[in-house]
Amino acid sequence: MKNQEFLEKRKPGRPSDIAKREAIVEAASARFFDAGFAATSIEQVAADAGVSKVTIYNHFGDKRALFAASVARECEKMRGYFSLKEMPSGSIRERLTAIGEAMYAFLSRPEMIQFERRIAAETEREPAIGRDFLEAGPWRMKAAFSAFLAHADATGELSIPDPDLAAEQFVSMCKGMGDLEHRFGELPNAQDQQRRIAGAVDVFLSAYSP
Repeated sequence: MKNQEFLEKRKPGRPSDIAKREAIVEAASARFFDAGFAATSIEQVAADAGVSKVTIYNHFGDKRALFAASVARECEKMRGYFSLKEMPSGSIRERLTAIGEAMYAFLSRPEMIQFERRIAAETEREPAIGRDFLEAGPWRMKAAFSAFLAHADATGELSIPDPDLAAEQFVSMCKGMGDLEHRFGELPNAQDQQRRIAGAVDVFLSAYSP
């Protein structure tokens, strides 16, 4: 068994190795999102993924690295909307609207809100967990959206001197009070959220149109 695990570690590019890694991250994501970081064990993830603990340690090193990979997996679903290859077609207004709607739908999922609550609670005991979450998720998503805005600036669709700041402004306007209400159990009205996103796009374009 040890020799087999060693060979797996030495050949991370094999299809079977990649499949195992994906199975591990999928199982870990489900556990972390359901129970949180502290209550999730490597043994549980190994059992769910159908691998040994040694395989998990060979791939990720420790539980925190596995957590970071799990968060990154979830956020990868969102980052596609900021990719120049995956970006919906249409005017800059239509693309920003699509991004705002997808962003809000992603962040307001019940499982995402529950997960963020657990991470916030665990961060009080271990601050490094909070930073792992920010690095693997929100900060990477912000960087991807900033890159999209910088490209829009370079092509003349927008005039944005500080894409990082503009990214924060747009996200904050799209979330508005609806995000806070959702986190405290009050389901926002769909029409109100559509109006909020449309208003965010209006204000954003008023500020950053060339």
